[in-house]
Amino acid sequence: MIVQPYHLYIERIEPEKNMARFYALAVQPTLFGEVSLVRSWGRIGTHGQQKVHVFNEEKHAVELFLELLRKKRNRGYKPKPAVEIRTIRHSSSQRVNDKLIAS
Repeated sequence: MIVQPYHLYIERIEPEKNMARFYALAVQPTLFGEVSLVRSWGRIGTHGQQKVHVFNEEKHAVELFLELLRKKRNRGYKPKPAVEIRTIRHSSSQRVNDKLIAS
């Protein structure tokens, strides 16, 4: 059983190198009571690749999660910046407040 969910999505964008990559990590349970670390990576806008690591204990999955995160941060990956939603006007002139959301 997983005590706390771990999900992460980070990007590395360097226009001068024509680089736009993503890296996603998630610790989640398997159907057989084990814990898996799912890694996804590739060019932004594609499905990319995926690899699944299966562990008997959550702590081992979390250790690998943190190790991979540290390596990616050292290579320049950063969390995706917040996206601003603009004001939307409905046909009934009802106004929706501006909001910031984090993706």
